Amino acid sequence: MRIFSGIQPTGRKHLGNYIGAIRQYVGGQERAAAAGDVAIYCIVDLHATTVQYDPAVLRERLYDTTAILLAAGLDPERCILFRQGDVPEHTELCWLLCSVTALGELSRMHQFRDKSVAQRELVSAGLLFYPVLQAADVLAYRAVEVPVGEDQREHLELMRDVATRFNARFGGGRDILVVPEHRIPAVGARIMDLQDPTRKMSTTGSSEEGTVYVLDEPGAIEKKMRRAVTDSDDPPAIRRGDDKPGVTNLIDILAACSARTPEEVVASLADARGYGDLKAAAAAAVVEELRPVRERFAELRPDERLLEQTLAAGAEQARALAGATLSEVREAMGVGPPR
Repeated sequence: MRIFSGIQPTGRKHLGNYIGAIRQYVGGQERAAAAGDVAIYCIVDLHATTVQYDPAVLRERLYDTTAILLAAGLDPERCILFRQGDVPEHTELCWLLCSVTALGELSRMHQFRDKSVAQRELVSAGLLFYPVLQAADVLAYRAVEVPVGEDQREHLELMRDVATRFNARFGGGRDILVVPEHRIPAVGARIMDLQDPTRKMSTTGSSEEGTVYVLDEPGAIEKKMRRAVTDSDDPPAIRRGDDKPGVTNLIDILAACSARTPEEVVASLADARGYGDLKAAAAAAVVEELRPVRERFAELRPDERLLEQTLAAGAEQARALAGATLSEVREAMGVGPPR
């Protein structure tokens, strides 16, 4: 059971990233090892170049992301962790997969439409072809499982279509590329902004007060949780529902950080005096969940040489796997000399 996922190095990592992706990575590392395979995790610096960015900041954020992943529990002895830009097989496979990717599909992607509208200057071609590179990232490793957030479901479906089309056109009756399955967490797949619970907590679109960062100090987390938007129900009703987005978000956060179901959280707060008790419980759970990550990050982040060594070792392993897939793809497509 091979697992692959990529994470952007842009922005400060927040609670939504942690619950929806990073914590899944750690669990996937163990599940893949137990199945006799490997989990592969990529910090996608090439994807980060599709929008306006500062090169120096990108490099700093990449080291931050690497240190957070290691601090959260990824072990380079038990998984492959590398930087996308160190493995050129990704970009070559992306180009080859363009032959089985429809332009219309790319232009209809929600991410492309949203980000292209938000761009004030150049709308790069890279933004349009982002999902093809994302498909190459995964398909290069013949991964069967891709842990993603709910917002990436559309890209995963495109990836599956691309693999299916490639096999039908070039496979000669066999599946050269593996059609992957997504894995979305049952709880915490969409952590919402604490100040605007109708919007997802994100690196760029969220409010500062509504975003809990992985490296926030306990006091900052507690302050943000106390100020979280709920509703004006009187008496307060602690339950999940589409009509209660703020309360639902806090319940989901508490459930994800305390290893309980939302139903168990609601039951445990049956005697709560109001939303203040919910906020306090959620804050305490988040603080305890993130404390060891923040402390370990402080130990790892200063040693950039060690971080580079870790990424380089992972890239060497990744190139061996991706190179084998790319060789078969080139042969099937008639590209380059015959093997």
